[in-house]
Amino acid sequence: MSVSSSSIAPEHLNSSGCRIQYSESKGRGVYASREIPRNTVIEISPVLFFGKKEYEKYGKYTVLDHYTFKWKDGRMALALGLGSLFNHSNSPNVSYTLDPCTDSIRYRTARNIDPDEELCIFYGHNLWFDPVDTTVSVINPELEDGWGGLSAAWNDHDDLGKLSNSVDQNEIVDDHSLPFTMLKPPPEEEDLATVRTEALHLVLAWVVDVPESRQITTLLKWLKNSGSEDPSLGHLKRIRKQDGKTTLLLSVDPTPPELPVELELASPFQIPVPSSAALTLTSLSLKATFWPTFYAPKRKGEVEHWSRGKVEWAREAMKVVETEALKSQSENELPISAFMPASYGGGEDEKVAVAHDTRTSNSHPLRHAVLNLIRRVADLEVDKSSSSENGFNYLLTGRSVFLSHEPCIMCSMALLHSRVKQIFYLNPMRRTGGCGGVTCLPTLQGVNHRFEVFLWKEVVSKLVINEALDA
Repeated sequence: MSVSSSSIAPEHLNSSGCRIQYSESKGRGVYASREIPRNTVIEISPVLFFGKKEYEKYGKYTVLDHYTFKWKDGRMALALGLGSLFNHSNSPNVSYTLDPCTDSIRYRTARNIDPDEELCIFYGHNLWFDPVDTTVSVINPELEDGWGGLSAAWNDHDDLGKLSNSVDQNEIVDDHSLPFTMLKPPPEEEDLATVRTEALHLVLAWVVDVPESRQITTLLKWLKNSGSEDPSLGHLKRIRKQDGKTTLLLSVDPTPPELPVELELASPFQIPVPSSAALTLTSLSLKATFWPTFYAPKRKGEVEHWSRGKVEWAREAMKVVETEALKSQSENELPISAFMPASYGGGEDEKVAVAHDTRTSNSHPLRHAVLNLIRRVADLEVDKSSSSENGFNYLLTGRSVFLSHEPCIMCSMALLHSRVKQIFYLNPMRRTGGCGGVTCLPTLQGVNHRFEVFLWKEVVSKLVINEALDA
């Protein structure tokens, strides 16, 4: 936070659309003077260095301690130019990277910026002040698709720095520093000039009419305790009141749920409901004609932010995939593997599973790595003492899966039916792949679940197989 005794901000001459502005709550800060596209370099700040001993003895006891970046060799760097004026935000719209070759810090927009919007970076969690901004989510962030173009090599950016003296794994990594790229976002009907009924993605869901309001509470408790709550319906409101009737949303399972007999309710029936939240008010009004839907406006071009710690988590997971694939190859199997790590930031009790292709040893055409992994996860789930968790009936709900190869159409469908959150794969399969090759299954109209697909930037040549094979 930049504090000044003056309330008048100086003029700043630049061509990147930035200006210095004063606010009562934060002091001086950097603001956009015009629209700035995502991934635009808005500032390159040269730095002044303090030796480690010099800083420990003097610098850390001055106001400079609030403005310095930690360099890789232990020195502390003070950013010149606009670099020391970017304020903190828990939802930053600017990322930065340290450039040891030019002794400078490069600042880049993380999303599209509106005129007069403040440009902020993320200082970390060890703040010396109370942050001004708080983030209010309109809808559960798990429902955010996060589609966007991501690319570039990782190794050139091992020097990503941190504010203050601690290593901050929550620092946001620039999109172009990520080791993967996201493939084929699904078509968003809200982007159409005119939203038409036939353009909406609908799925069949089981619902039941509830004649007495007191029965609603009993049914909601039953849904939770029986593990029947369906997280894929989180974008829809649970209850609809229409034409004097109260109707409860149950599930999208193929078979109707068995309701508590003591309630003496009518049989559940199926109706079409929207498969995603409404991104625009036009879409909201149309989707609400099918079922009450949450409004989750999404800034055009906005993508999921990846922290340094989360990127490292993904890289470590992919190392496991490569090791397992090479192990499979040494056993005269196809070098194809699959790995489900614990979620980033997840609990210690989360299940972890790894598998590889065993079609050769088992003389079985269905022993693909993905199917072996799902089967292994199913075996782990049998050991659970309780089935009251959300999404228990789906094996991969909210989980990420890392693969050595793009899954075939059969395996892609198995991942979809297991409600996987996202997949990452090393080697594309142009002729047989179901997630970017011959088709991209989670983007097809009519499927009742979507998942994110990431392609690792660098193909691992020692794992390349015949593209005519199903991985």
